[in-house]
Amino acid sequence: MAHKYVYLFQEGDGSMRNLLGGKGANLAEMVKLGMPVPLGFTISTEACTRFYDDGKVIADDIQSETDIALAEMERETGKKFGDKANPLLVSVRSGSRASMPGMMDTILNLGLNDDVAAGLIAGNSDPEFERFVYDSYRRFIQMFSDVVMELNKKEFEVIIDDMKHARGIKEDSEFTAADMKEMVALFKAYYKKNKGVDFPSDPKEQMMESVKAVFRSWDNPRAHSYRRMNGIPYSWGTAVNVQAMVFGNLNNNSGTGVAFTRDPATGESALFGEYLLNAQGEDVVAGIRTPNQISQLKKEMPEIYAEFAAIADRLEKHYKDMQDMEFTIENGKLYILQTRGGKRTATAALKIAVDLVEEKMITEEEAVLRVEPKQLDALLHPQFDVKALAATTVIGTGLAASPGAASGIVVFTAEEAVHQSELGEKVVLVRLETSPEDIEGMAVAQGILTVRGGMTSHAAVVARGMGVCCVSGCGDIKMHASEGYFELGGKKYNRGEYISLDGSTGKIYAGSIPTVPATITGNFDLFMSWADARRTLKVRTNADSPRDTIQAVNFGAEGIGLCRTEHMFFEATRIKAMREMIVATEVEARKKALAKIMPYQQGDFEAMFIALEGRPMTVRFLDPPLHEFLPTEDKDIAQIALELGMTDTDLKAVITSLHEFNPMMGHRGCRLTVSYPEIAEMQTTAIINAAIKVNKSHPTFNVVPEIMIPLVGEVKELKYVKDVVTKTADKLIAAAGVELKYMVGTMIEIPRAALTADEIATEAEFFSFGTNDLTQMTFGFSRDDAASFLDAYYNTQIFEFDPFGTLDQKGVGKLMKMAVELGRKTRPNIKLGICGEHGGDPATVEFCHNIGLDYVSCSPFRVPIARLAAAQAAIKATK
Repeated sequence: MAHKYVYLFQEGDGSMRNLLGGKGANLAEMVKLGMPVPLGFTISTEACTRFYDDGKVIADDIQSETDIALAEMERETGKKFGDKANPLLVSVRSGSRASMPGMMDTILNLGLNDDVAAGLIAGNSDPEFERFVYDSYRRFIQMFSDVVMELNKKEFEVIIDDMKHARGIKEDSEFTAADMKEMVALFKAYYKKNKGVDFPSDPKEQMMESVKAVFRSWDNPRAHSYRRMNGIPYSWGTAVNVQAMVFGNLNNNSGTGVAFTRDPATGESALFGEYLLNAQGEDVVAGIRTPNQISQLKKEMPEIYAEFAAIADRLEKHYKDMQDMEFTIENGKLYILQTRGGKRTATAALKIAVDLVEEKMITEEEAVLRVEPKQLDALLHPQFDVKALAATTVIGTGLAASPGAASGIVVFTAEEAVHQSELGEKVVLVRLETSPEDIEGMAVAQGILTVRGGMTSHAAVVARGMGVCCVSGCGDIKMHASEGYFELGGKKYNRGEYISLDGSTGKIYAGSIPTVPATITGNFDLFMSWADARRTLKVRTNADSPRDTIQAVNFGAEGIGLCRTEHMFFEATRIKAMREMIVATEVEARKKALAKIMPYQQGDFEAMFIALEGRPMTVRFLDPPLHEFLPTEDKDIAQIALELGMTDTDLKAVITSLHEFNPMMGHRGCRLTVSYPEIAEMQTTAIINAAIKVNKSHPTFNVVPEIMIPLVGEVKELKYVKDVVTKTADKLIAAAGVELKYMVGTMIEIPRAALTADEIATEAEFFSFGTNDLTQMTFGFSRDDAASFLDAYYNTQIFEFDPFGTLDQKGVGKLMKMAVELGRKTRPNIKLGICGEHGGDPATVEFCHNIGLDYVSCSPFRVPIARLAAAQAAIKATK
């Protein structure tokens, strides 16, 4: 039997998501439930994969299956594709298995041409119907030209604006039927001028070119960006949904809308959404017209509203989750075009999860799986300082589309946003309306401000998904982007000036407003208690100061997995002594300089041990190469030479002697301690003395320091440094007359350490995987320089994800798994953790759970993310 690539909606169901994509599977499921869904069929994700395998052509057997499905649609509707008297018009939409709102391309009203348009009008003499036909036709030409033929859609908007100006009108709705017909002619002329051929009139050619375009759109830059940000594999592909058109722009008894079964910003259990009468779906989500609230539909079309509300309630109960639905009303009849799990803010996600448990719709375990770990990030960021906010004047108000507080300089394009962000600036992206092409700029922006669009516009939906503050639909703004400013409240705000947005209220402010840390209670605490009850992986934090330690503990950290001691040396009160140590030529001079640093280190450790209240802390010995502590500019060298009592020439000689061609693989980590064991002596003294002192003042804490030796690649290195540590520590403990347990372990960050982990475990009591260095040494490229060429790797699908953002499980992960197995073979009770930046990445956390690590460690603000990811990993493992 031949492989099947095309499925009528009635042939599928909701379990076929991987094959039919999310949209296709949900359409099939709604048909199964007997809901008013327009007829259609889905070309599977496997067809997309084959399209690329076959060199971006659609195979004859897929073409043949599509023709058969189309013929079945014709039979069921009684309409015929390309027929002049009773034509079948269709939409072509993408739909991957993971929701990618606004990332893929859509074509509506496909099947129209001059003859079909004339035939439709001949059967209905109403001038409004003629206007509807040509309105639909011009929309189709514009979409097809943009999506399929890659003509700039903005040029079509210029044609529309020129026609408005010539007629002295402002709204699209003011165009007459004759105007729309003229617009079609102008659009086709523009197409021919740019493409050198007439606009295609054969409906089947229109169809297959559109299907190819949807497949191609899986490979476009914005899709790449979205997949990379959301961990969606390229190999999944997208399905294509072909559906009979229903027309919200038919007349004033027609309309279109988007609605959620709960408020996607707050989680409130009430129907939430927007609609427009006499419009097509793109008008609502594109933000071209500002829509009405869904509650208004209850007054305008009470029967339709009641039917829709009942369907919405049924869908939520069926899927046991908040639904995002698209609907069209055609001449008083309701159709459901799509349903999916709705994108929601972090606040809403927690409330919905908790409420669904209380409503006995789902279990606590199911609730834990419902919230994306990365979403929690949005709860943990600062809000505006209340006093500063009270003293600031509101300059405008829009819709509170995505909560949070943002201040930044005004930019008008995604490219500007990316450029300024790379320069270290915080930016607010100000747009008439956003489109999928803006995705990279939206990702780096602190906030997004749009003139047009409602709560379900592209800007609002994507910003909520990213956790980016957004204020949409501020119609009072007059945009002059090409001149580099916008007007609001009679004032100009120029490119590069600071503005501030409150995405929770929709208010806009001039200037930059100070912020205060976020506070998290209520649903968060309850929800996280469910997560904590189910995870087995501990979550620690990477912290180098008492302040960061306290912050992390408040976020639920169960200890410190990485304290980078070198960060303590850079403070102004300590850096001079550090430099004295570096320039010293004799051991005694080095020890004298280190003795000045030791009290500072001990004081920091004491404060952190106290903040941890008995939770464990892993302290990493000095890691970076020594040249990082010395200046590079002549004026700085002169100043520091004076402070150190040296000549400029002598200091420059020291700096030159420390120069390395590849410092990240040079004289650093344990290699420094092998050369200068007095460094290890000083750091051990600071750690042990701090632990003894805190245990005396807080006997219930029972501090057990964990001393970590970095960059070990050979067991003899570790033994050499460990001997220095134990000799120093044991002497101090004996002198104090106390009992104090401590542990000595190492970072596994050199591939050789992973390969010889059984030997290293003879000396190490714990391993902590330093995946930043392990990744760069395994791949053989520098994490500081890789960004300059990784884009080429993403564009060619050599890499799908940044290996420094999400762990490479095949290569680096294999080394980790090997080290775990070898280490436990030698020392069954060895403690195992990860302390690289990967420790807060959900996919990496799941991997760490699966290979049997004891803990992950990440930055303080990622602790809740790791806690939830660890819980989800534990739940998935049992399933």
